[in-house]
Parts: sequence; C-alpha cells; structure tokens
Amino acid sequence: MRYLLVVVFICTVFPLLFGQDTYKTVIDSESGKPMLIGTCTRNVFSDTSFSWWFNSGYQMYEPDSLTINELKPALDNIDITLILGTWCSDSREQVPHFFKIIDETGFPENRINMICVDRDKKSTSGEVDSLKIKLVPTFIFYKDGKEMGRIEESPNDTIEKDMYVIIAKSK
Repeated sequence: MRYLLVVVFICTVFPLLFGQDTYKTVIDSESGKPMLIGTCTRNVFSDTSFSWWFNSGYQMYEPDSLTINELKPALDNIDITLILGTWCSDSREQVPHFFKIIDETGFPENRINMICVDRDKKSTSGEVDSLKIKLVPTFIFYKDGKEMGRIEESPNDTIEKDMYVIIAKSK
C-alpha cells in the first residue's frame, strides 16, 4: 500500500511542481543576447540575463490602489495567458508591471500560462499558433475557458485599469 501511495504522489505532485517550465534559452540572432522560448514561470526572471529589466520595472511600478481594490474580487475564476518576448521592449516594460499587479491582488500564479516567443511570435511546441498573436506582450483573459479580452503590446490606460475593464464588461 505504501508503494502505491508513493507512486501516486510522484505521478501527481512532481508534474505540478516541475512540469510547467518547458522553455529553452537561445541566442537572439539580432541582438546576440539570450532569449527565452517556450512555456515558463516567473522564476525565469531570476536569471541575470532577464532580472536586470524585470526587477527594475517591478520595483519602480506603482499600480493604482483604487483599481487594485476593485480588481481583486473581479479576478475570481479568471485564467490568464501571457505571451511575451524577452527581446521585446514592450514586454520588458509591461510584464514586470503585470506581475506587480498580480502580487498586489493576490492572484494565484498557477492561473497564469506564460509563454515566451521568438521574433516571429513562435514558441517551442506551437503553443501559440492557435492564439493569433500579432504583438507582444499579449495578455489574454479567460473565464470558464472562453476568451474575455486581450491587452496587446501596450495598455490603453494602465494594465490594471485595462484588466478591470475587460473583466468587468463580461460580468
């Protein structure tokens, strides 16, 4: 019986802990710098190739506290897909802001599917092919598996305000 419990544990918990990161690091032919491609988690930004822009953008951003308070309850049952390019200046600006908002709202990171793409908006296993990505970053918001809306490249106002508009209009 113990053997069975160990097998069940390994088969269910390990994929949850380690199965999300399926990215690779390649050298961008245009800049000569490292670039991520594939599905990953926020942990990739601890690499010094990416932490310099992520950490400074995160620390400097001050989300609107009133919008954060409105956004917190609205995020229930929402899933988010984030498509970004680590080579892209808009991604380098907006992605740290997004994660600051996520932290301030207490949104669970396991509800975020983050995929890095190359300059052709392609990933390692075709994960983004059906998403019709034209610009990065692209934040796609889902409720009950249905797309509610997107923020593409740059928000109209701020990310938190645009998120709230997308989520509130679908209620």
